Amino acid sequence: MRALVTGGSGFIGSHLVDKLRNRGIKVRVFDMVFPTFRSDIEFYHGSLLSLESLQMAMAGIDAIFHLGAVADVKDVFEEPHYSESINVRGTINVLEAARKSKIKRVIFGSTTWVYSDVTETSVDENTPLRAPSHLYTATKIAGEYYCQSYSKLYKLPVTILRYGIPYGPRSRDGAVVPIFVQKALRGEALTIAGDGSQFRKFVYVEDLAEGNVLALKSVGENKIYNLDGNEKVTIKQIAETVQKLVGNTKIEYVPARPGDFSGKEISSRLAKDELGWEPSVRFEEGVRRYIDWYKKKQLEAGLAWANLDKTLESPIEVPVLR
Repeated sequence: MRALVTGGSGFIGSHLVDKLRNRGIKVRVFDMVFPTFRSDIEFYHGSLLSLESLQMAMAGIDAIFHLGAVADVKDVFEEPHYSESINVRGTINVLEAARKSKIKRVIFGSTTWVYSDVTETSVDENTPLRAPSHLYTATKIAGEYYCQSYSKLYKLPVTILRYGIPYGPRSRDGAVVPIFVQKALRGEALTIAGDGSQFRKFVYVEDLAEGNVLALKSVGENKIYNLDGNEKVTIKQIAETVQKLVGNTKIEYVPARPGDFSGKEISSRLAKDELGWEPSVRFEEGVRRYIDWYKKKQLEAGLAWANLDKTLESPIEVPVLR
């Protein structure tokens, strides 16, 4: 089997590539950014806005994991037009290329943020969605609807996965766990907006990647699944966990941000019952793994610079032509 992962150089995508390769699945990455985490995969450099590039990348592919997106809510807010082009038009380009390439399954990475405007406090995959108040949510709901339309109109098999908030090694610096960890390591105070009672059910990235792989099961065809964490974790608990693992650091409180998503009770029972998926890494352990990875990355970067002078001072051997 051969799979294509759009956004395969990114945070979730790179871990998904690892999981697929561990199962012997051949992987091709389609991304604008070169994958640096491993060298045993095919790489197609291209934009989601190029239908032709996507069609070329799908040659010989059986399944597509569409994770390529503008994933940071702040980035979507600051660049709405560009974000719409990637998240919405990019998704319909993937679906159209998949239709023309007769792909056997498209798995679309959505988000549990689609529930942010529903009135219910406890939700599952059957909870009706409401008009979104944030552009990021709007782009993801549009992507979901495109997937469902292509499934019904063109019989393209799709699976929609609504991700909880991922964390772990390789995460982008702008996420809450990396921000707190990096501040703590620099000796800076950890800032909490409001009283810190806002909660999320964070999901460790390797658990999330495993859920993507399991979604390939035949039972997952034309289904929607929530892939969320088991533990309710408040912002205050995140800060306290980082404080515990890193050492002596202060926690400070500032006024709450308007419109902050306070959190929903999101059920992932369907994924457990049908796919056999459930998170296995507890939050504190996941944060510990992220801290270890981050420290190692910083150490390797420091050693590379420390050895630069020695490398440059080494004599260059010039071959002698005879």
